[in-house]
Amino acid sequence: MSGHGHVSRCVAPLPRDPLTVFTAGLNTSESISFANMATLSSKPGLRYSVSDWATNNTQISHTAENKRNISHEIRQEGRALRNETTSKTNWDEYDSSRRLSDRIIDVARWKENLKACAQQVDAEMDALTLSKEETERALAATVLPLEVTAECLNHREGRRNKELVSDPVEAELKKEVEVIDGAQRFLQQCIDQAFEQLCRLQVARQQLTIDLQDKIEALDVDMSCLSLTIQSPEISLKPNPTRVPPGSTTPQQWEQFSRYNINRAKEEMQASVQIREINSITRAQVQNDLEAQKMAVEFALRKRTHHEEQAYHEMQWQLKITQEEIADLEKDICGLEEDMQAKTAPLKLVHTRLENRIKRPGMDLCRDEVQFGLVDEAKQLEATILALKQKLAQAQHSLQSLKQHEAQMIEELSRKQDALSLEQRSSQTHQHLTLGVQTEGLPSAVVPLTNSSGRHKLDLA
Repeated sequence: MSGHGHVSRCVAPLPRDPLTVFTAGLNTSESISFANMATLSSKPGLRYSVSDWATNNTQISHTAENKRNISHEIRQEGRALRNETTSKTNWDEYDSSRRLSDRIIDVARWKENLKACAQQVDAEMDALTLSKEETERALAATVLPLEVTAECLNHREGRRNKELVSDPVEAELKKEVEVIDGAQRFLQQCIDQAFEQLCRLQVARQQLTIDLQDKIEALDVDMSCLSLTIQSPEISLKPNPTRVPPGSTTPQQWEQFSRYNINRAKEEMQASVQIREINSITRAQVQNDLEAQKMAVEFALRKRTHHEEQAYHEMQWQLKITQEEIADLEKDICGLEEDMQAKTAPLKLVHTRLENRIKRPGMDLCRDEVQFGLVDEAKQLEATILALKQKLAQAQHSLQSLKQHEAQMIEELSRKQDALSLEQRSSQTHQHLTLGVQTEGLPSAVVPLTNSSGRHKLDLA
């Protein structure tokens, strides 16, 4: 005790183990005995206090609440994402359908433009074909005047000695031949231009047809895509559907391609219209020129009533020279035939060598210098034979022409004694032109040209 009457107590810190507190008031022997009993009955391992146990429970509660909050936020974000993606998906599907609809409208519009342009090209091709056929008939109508004029000239070749003069009748007849030749050249040129323009129109028409068919197929594809929905049974996942296929074009290129086809067709149609106008003007001009020259020849024939006959010796000399030329030409024809026949054996040799070398096996089938040499030799021999054939055909044609002229000269020699008869015969012959013109006014069967335009009709319905 202290001097102030208070009892001082020593307070020792409580141990964490309750067993220690329980055994603190016991004596030493009892505590030791009890401790031994407790030690024998307790489980080995670390022991925790009540405060630790309470702290652990609190921590688990806080963690569960935090996890629930996080889960709640995720659920709310998930719901928002679902709503957002659903709206986005629906909008994208609607936007894609709208774009498909707009694309279908564009394709249908260009399809109608191409269809209308193709119909215009067909109409222009028909008009140009008709103009070409009229020009061909005009060209065929110049055959009779040329034959009549040539016959008149042949009749006048029967004159002999000093009577064989260049009189106005001969000059007019030759001028008529020149006029007819010039008219034939102009008409043939018009026909060739019309044919070439028909070919260009056909190419433009074919390009329009291809583009139109592509538009029809593309329209079918887009309309099929537009009809698809998420409930359609034929939809499925595809491997790499976003790939860019080879040959893809931009909308600008797509539109430019169709516009180019239409513009090209319009340009060709405009050129065709000009050619038709030129053909019409040329036919009228040719008809006027031929009619004017025919009247000039008839006036010269009426003015000159007597003709001189060609000198007998001059005709004989001409006949002799012609016969010598025929003999020389026949010899040359025989030589050409022999040379052409002689080239057959070398050509067979080259062909045989080339064919045998094809049998070389494996890598030995090499296009070596020998192969190139044989090919060149074969081409050279074929070109040589072709040249000989062409020259032989020219020589045979020339021989035939010479023999015809020889027959005409012999015939003229039998008529040379009566110049007046020749003049009258020439006048009568030239009157065939007037009869021919009158006959042209009568109806006659016209043989149509076989598919002059050469195009294939496309069903534009």
